[in-house]
Amino acid sequence: MSLKRKYRTDPSFSMSSMTDIIFLLLLFFVISSTMTTPNDIKLNLPSSKSEKATKKVIAKVSIDREGNYFISRNNEKSIPVTPESLEPYILNLVAQDTTTYLALYADEEIPYKEVVRVLDIANQNKLKLVIATKAVTNTEE
Repeated sequence: MSLKRKYRTDPSFSMSSMTDIIFLLLLFFVISSTMTTPNDIKLNLPSSKSEKATKKVIAKVSIDREGNYFISRNNEKSIPVTPESLEPYILNLVAQDTTTYLALYADEEIPYKEVVRVLDIANQNKLKLVIATKAVTNTEE
């Protein structure tokens, strides 16, 4: 007596459900990675036509419209500092890291003397300073 099955099992594996899961995970990580940099200080940066950017920034000094100073390191949350304690705080960060890049994010409405204060700190301590600006795309040609 021979018993035969009506339906034969197929040993192949369908990858369609696996690719759906992979694309969903990819989409999740792309969206969540854009939210990792904290944008807690609202600044209106001045415009620039330069498109050059630096990769090695050890500290980020931000000055908002009211003249308040904030400092952060390696995309950490910005903490408020007084203008008097800014230099010791920057020197402490430089002592922890051998690269000496400092990024200045200053609102375009602040007085020029506030920018010069950070420039003087960087110059006196031989730090490389990068001034952050908004890139302007030239559409009129």
